[in-house]
Amino acid sequence: MPQSFPTLPEQVPSRGSALSKAFFKRLFLAQGWRFEGEFPNLPKAVAIVSPHTSNIDAWHGFVALLGLGIRITIFGKHTLFNTPLKPLLEWIGVIPVERNSAKGLTQQIRSIVHAQDKIWIGMAPEGTRKQAETIKSGFYYIALEAQIPIVMFAFDYENKIIRCLGIFKPTGNFEQDLEQILACYTGQFSPKNPAWLAKPLQKHWKKR
Repeated sequence: MPQSFPTLPEQVPSRGSALSKAFFKRLFLAQGWRFEGEFPNLPKAVAIVSPHTSNIDAWHGFVALLGLGIRITIFGKHTLFNTPLKPLLEWIGVIPVERNSAKGLTQQIRSIVHAQDKIWIGMAPEGTRKQAETIKSGFYYIALEAQIPIVMFAFDYENKIIRCLGIFKPTGNFEQDLEQILACYTGQFSPKNPAWLAKPLQKHWKKR
């Protein structure tokens, strides 16, 4: 059954107080949005959300996260932590990493994941809000190397819904698995800015 707003399962990493969660939940619902889908009870996961075509995506996602009380980890350049932004980045949940190479970055993140009892990593597969030619593979290989599932979320601006589309476990065949992941999005999303919808997602958007 569709639900307006879920309760965060006990195994998922959490943050915030009952007061803060109630406030942001009311704010999310007051804007006319709702949440659909079963929220998986997992201590570790890579959470992806698509489509990403506008800066406003971050606002709706941030309000939903604070309403849920979920702690999402984001990885950022270690040099950012040498700036006055450090306290804000730590509060948001950003963990510093050195981006010397794609392989080195994946290994760093795998070590961080294995050192945590609970961790959900948040990523936007398109990598940009403007029209992307491809879907970046970083989220996939982080999940594969860390041996954790991918949890898929979608923005549906037409109906003002954030949907949880379920869990995907990577097999090691990125191209084949990506097709299956994108198939899960078919008819389940609508972009804020259609002109900037990533090309791989365009055939999965069911226009009404």
